[in-house]
Amino acid sequence: MPWGTSEYHTHVLVTSLYYVVLAIGWNLLAGYTGQFSLAHHTFAGVGAYTSALLVRYTHVPILAGIAAGAVVAAAMGYGLGTLCLRMRAIYLALATWAFAESLRLLITVEYEITRGDLGLAAPFLFATPRPTPYYYLFLALALVAILVARELVDSRIGSYMRAIRDDEEAASVMGVDTFKWKRFVFAVSAVFAAVAGGFQGHYVGLLSPTPMKFNEMAMIVVMVIVGGLRTFAGPILGAVFIEVLSEALRAWGEVRMVLFALLVIVIARGYPSGLVGICRAAGGRLAARVPALAPVLRPERQSD
Repeated sequence: MPWGTSEYHTHVLVTSLYYVVLAIGWNLLAGYTGQFSLAHHTFAGVGAYTSALLVRYTHVPILAGIAAGAVVAAAMGYGLGTLCLRMRAIYLALATWAFAESLRLLITVEYEITRGDLGLAAPFLFATPRPTPYYYLFLALALVAILVARELVDSRIGSYMRAIRDDEEAASVMGVDTFKWKRFVFAVSAVFAAVAGGFQGHYVGLLSPTPMKFNEMAMIVVMVIVGGLRTFAGPILGAVFIEVLSEALRAWGEVRMVLFALLVIVIARGYPSGLVGICRAAGGRLAARVPALAPVLRPERQSD
């Protein structure tokens, strides 16, 4: 695709793939495990800042910095999960939001280390700001995230996740250590975000606390819900769809968020399974009209 599009459109594709990884990670936590965290975007910032600071001050290789960012995010996710995951619903959301805002403010005020709102320079991974090589990098990263998430969802751990989401008390009675697995998924989702954020930081080349504001978390939530919460393909479709739509509406400024909110309401009312549900419904109608396509459009599959 980069060879048939402009650099601007390739950049939009790169950003879409970045959000695919973020959305997949958050869907594992919120969609499959039922834990509504509002700190997912912060772990992307943790990955980016950890790598950029290590490269800047200790001159480690960029890939080592990104790996360190994933480790730091995993440790923070594990710790935050230990403190917050005994909470439920709105209390968990508020606790994780408070953590996210506190960390953003800390990065903003620690000007001597992080450069605050002026921005922290991060070296380019490929020694070029051109988006074409990063497209292939983020495409590979998104494919790895999809494969890892698929293996996790189809494993015994995935069964525990769905059991916790559907009825945590019943899962606990049946012998599932619900707190242990919630904390595990929380840490895994943090690693997804940190790895994506680390590579994104070395793509854009300049870090600031702005992407750690709540608007970024709202975008991830919108992507997953519009694509299809509790479905596997939903975050993938939703991330690409919302990012492309966001770029198309960039001239509208903050009005875009109002439109996205209306879109979420409409989809939640009409198709709770989002774009995935719309595609399945369209495929079902087409299969009814063209019986020969039924095995392709409505294959036998296990429920998400």
